[in-house]
Amino acid sequence: MSEKPIHIPVLLSETIESLDIKPEGIYVDCTTGFAGHSSEIAKRLTTGRLIGFDRDPDAVKAAEEKLKDYPHTLINRKFSTFDESLDEIGVGKVDGVLMDLGVSSYQLDTAERGFSYHEDAPLDMRMSKSGLSAYDVVNEYSKEQLEKILFEYGEEKFAHGIVGGILKAREAAPIKTTLELAEIVKRNVPLKVRKEKNPCKKTFQAIRIEVNGELDELKKGMAEAFERLSAGGRLAIITFHSIEDRIVKNTFREYCTGCTCPPDFPVCVCGKKPRGRTVYRKPITASEEELEVNNRSRSAKLRVIEKL
Repeated sequence: MSEKPIHIPVLLSETIESLDIKPEGIYVDCTTGFAGHSSEIAKRLTTGRLIGFDRDPDAVKAAEEKLKDYPHTLINRKFSTFDESLDEIGVGKVDGVLMDLGVSSYQLDTAERGFSYHEDAPLDMRMSKSGLSAYDVVNEYSKEQLEKILFEYGEEKFAHGIVGGILKAREAAPIKTTLELAEIVKRNVPLKVRKEKNPCKKTFQAIRIEVNGELDELKKGMAEAFERLSAGGRLAIITFHSIEDRIVKNTFREYCTGCTCPPDFPVCVCGKKPRGRTVYRKPITASEEELEVNNRSRSAKLRVIEKL
């Protein structure tokens, strides 16, 4: 395995401040990774407890080492098992939840994990090392399925041409590596796009989201996490692309919305009341200082909701 690169947690100080950590509180990091955020939460606890989720066994092993001096419980599962997992360890309400939805630097920079379009590696992209892989998606999905995920998960306007290139290539032989796929993408987008930016980003993002079921994971985990919050507890979510951010923004808006009766109704009959309030009017983004040391924070957006 490649040597572990340094992982720099994004929006660290802003995230810690937004959680309004109580020393006796129970906090959940749904995407523990290498414990960059988790360790900063844990060191602020006295009688409290940190619970961390991660589906990547490599990350859990590294996090255990970093958190060994703090009270914590790590769970090697997807965070969409939030309710089930907390029930199993006897935890009821919690005081704060963090979700950092970015792929970790370790996963991106470890070529054999198959997330990167800059280095050659087997098509994989699995965060958990089991189940559906990028190889399966690229070589077995139908034309309609591939176009759908590229349009919906990658917002790739050249999806039709890219998928055509994939289908043609796999007729001759299976597409096995990341650079094979990257070359197919480059050949099937306009020259102008190839020159202006890396044309592979959206396709790789779309396939990664499909492989890991990321959007369903987000929706289920977010709903269960919000329900578990105590009054005054906060849910902080860091997103890295517009699809995730839109889901979070719309869900938070729904939680913060009260009566939905038509405006001409004399009295409320729906009975709906706001269940939360957004902590910041606009999402928090990286400072210029952070961008200088961690370019991957450029697309990060932090949204925070407090339960009423």
